[in-house]
Amino acid sequence: MSSLNKGVEKVEVALRWDPSPSGAPPHDLDIIAGVYPADDPHGEPVYLVHFDRRSPDGTITLNRDSRTGQGFGNDEVMTLELERLTPGYARVVVGVAIQQSGGRRTFGDIANTGVRISEGYTELAKHDFTAVSGATAATVAEFTRNGSGVWEFREDVRGFDVDPDSFARLMGAASS
Repeated sequence: MSSLNKGVEKVEVALRWDPSPSGAPPHDLDIIAGVYPADDPHGEPVYLVHFDRRSPDGTITLNRDSRTGQGFGNDEVMTLELERLTPGYARVVVGVAIQQSGGRRTFGDIANTGVRISEGYTELAKHDFTAVSGATAATVAEFTRNGSGVWEFREDVRGFDVDPDSFARLMGAASS
């Protein structure tokens, strides 16, 4: 992990889940990152990274985007190069949303869900979504830039019962 003086610099968020049972519509979970400006860190995001995209400046990239959960290991992986973000950005919130095609699904309906947040070989957090099993979306991490310009990590697991588009708008709201 980075030294305390350097803070968090380059992070990987990896998401996994099991495919849906045979004959059922596929499960599609998505990692979403919202980037917020320094002058309004709890307002509207400047931009979102999701669905096989990257940030305009290339600092946040969705490297793998699965629509079924099939395969071995991680189904989706996002890389956040926080140290490269311009000083105009002060907060990044990362969440996971379940696509709702084929009917309402929650984390409790999908087998073997999990997210791992790491910096290099150091695991910062790992969640299996049991704490938010009734939710259709959840935040998993918050990165904030402190007054010295250093990025800090905070686990932030909060469940939401909304569609993915609504979640993208709400995920950065201040937690209670």
